[in-house]
Amino acid sequence: MNVTHLQRFVAIAEHLHFPRAAIALGIPLASLYTSLDKLKEEVGHPLVNRDKPTTLTPAGAALAKDAPRLIAEAPEPPAAPPKPAGGKAKAAKGKGRAPIVKGQPKPYKKRQGR
Repeated sequence: MNVTHLQRFVAIAEHLHFPRAAIALGIPLASLYTSLDKLKEEVGHPLVNRDKPTTLTPAGAALAKDAPRLIAEAPEPPAAPPKPAGGKAKAAKGKGRAPIVKGQPKPYKKRQGR
C-alpha cells in the first residue's frame, strides 16, 4: 500500500470532512479524492460513505485503526537523486543588441510596417 494514500486516509478519518482534511494536508481536494479512490481499489471495499454526514464504513474503520501502524512500519522512501548543478538552460542568441550609435543605421532588424 502506498504510504501517502494511507496518510491522506487517516486525515479523512480524523476530520470526517474532505475539504478540512485537504486543507490540513495542504493538497488540492481533487488529489485527496483520487488518493481515496486508489486506496479503495487496493483494499477492494469502500472506505468512506460520502453522503452527508461523512462516515467511515466498517472496512474504513478497521483500516483507520491499522493505518498508523502500517505508516510507522513502512520503509523510508529512497532519497531523491541529487540534481545537477546549474540553472535552467537558456537559448543564447548572441550577446544581445549592440548599442545604438547616433548617425548609424540601427544594428538590429527593423519591424515591418503595415
